Amino acid sequence: MSRTVFCQRLKKEGPGLDFQLYPGELGKRIFDNISKEAWTEWQKKQVMLINEKKLNMMNLEHRQLLEKEMVNYLFEAGEVAIDGYTPPSK
Repeated sequence: MSRTVFCQRLKKEGPGLDFQLYPGELGKRIFDNISKEAWTEWQKKQVMLINEKKLNMMNLEHRQLLEKEMVNYLFEAGEVAIDGYTPPSK
């Protein structure tokens, strides 16, 4: 049986992550408070950010920017602004 967490991003109960995916205290916070669904949404946004902003994960400043965006998205209900991206209409 999977763990259930109250997801701070989605504001609802959902299956939790299977293990801590990010190191340190922030990783523990994500593990304890973010659902699989929200993490999957973040991963899609993360890929878009890396590609559109041409981020290099070997660059400390780029990693810090990505981490800041992740915290904003997951815990502060912020949206990721990606220049030139228009979400598909439903």
